[in-house]
Amino acid sequence: MNNLRLHSPADVSLSGNAFVEDHEIIALIPAAGIGSRMKSDCPKQYLDIAGKTILEHTVAALFEHPRIQRIIIALNPADTQFAQLPIASDPRIATVIGGEERAASVLAGLDYLAGLPTDKAIWVLVHDAARPCLHRNDLDNLLRLIDHSVESPDVCGGLLASPVRDTMKRMVSLSVEKTVGKQPSEKESSTTNHTLIAHTVDRNGLWHALTPQLFPLQLLRNCLLKALAEQACITDESSALEHCGYRPVLINGRADNIKVTQPEDLALAEFYLSRKSKELIV
Repeated sequence: MNNLRLHSPADVSLSGNAFVEDHEIIALIPAAGIGSRMKSDCPKQYLDIAGKTILEHTVAALFEHPRIQRIIIALNPADTQFAQLPIASDPRIATVIGGEERAASVLAGLDYLAGLPTDKAIWVLVHDAARPCLHRNDLDNLLRLIDHSVESPDVCGGLLASPVRDTMKRMVSLSVEKTVGKQPSEKESSTTNHTLIAHTVDRNGLWHALTPQLFPLQLLRNCLLKALAEQACITDESSALEHCGYRPVLINGRADNIKVTQPEDLALAEFYLSRKSKELIV
C-alpha cells in the first residue's frame, strides 16, 4: 500500500469533520455513458452476461458487502432501460440524472447526497458501472481506510489500483505524404499517418487506477467543484483530489477487476464472474 499522505490543504474545506467513527458508506455508480467503443445497440452497462446485465452484476457485487446499504446510480436523461430491470424497484437504490462527462454524473450524485438529512459522516464509494467483477476482499481492504482515518486524520481516502506489469511505450505520430498517378497531370497526393514509438516509459512506480474510489462526501464534492471550475483534466475522482493537493492512498487490487470497454472484454468478464461464483459456493 502506498503510504504517501498529505494534510488537508487550506484552500479546500472539509465542511466539518468527515473523519469520525459515526459514518455511512454510500456507493455511487456513474452510468450515463453510451459506451460507443463497444459498437453495440445499447450502452455497455446493459449488455447481458450470464443472464444479467453488467450493471446488475456491478450492483450485486457492491451489495455483497454488509457495510454498503445504499447505492446512487447516475443515469443518462434518455435512459429507458434501467426502469425495466428488477433492481429498479430495490428501495436501497436511488437514481439521479447524470451528465455527458463522468465528472458531471459523479457531481450530480454528490449533490443529491449532500442534500440528504443525516447526522452521519458520509463516505462515497464511486464505482464504474461496467466493472462487474469486483471482489469482496478488495472492498474489505479499501474500506479499512475509513477505520484508519479515525486514528490518522490526514488520510483523505484512496482507490483500488494495480501495478503496471507490461512494458510501456510513449507514442508519436508521423504523417507521410504520398504522390500517386501515372501522368504528371493526374498525380494526387495523400497523407498516411503512422503511429511510432517515441521512447519506452519506465514502468517502475506506475499503477493502473481502478475503482471503487473512496472519499469523504464533502471533501470529494469540494475538490471536484474546484477542479471543474479551474478546467483541470479530471479522468477519475482521485485526479480531482490530486488537483487540490491531496495524495490518495493506493490499495493494491485484483487485476481481474476489469472494466468492460471493448467487445472482447465480454467473454473475459463472463469467465471471471463464473470463477467468482464458484469461489463463493466453495
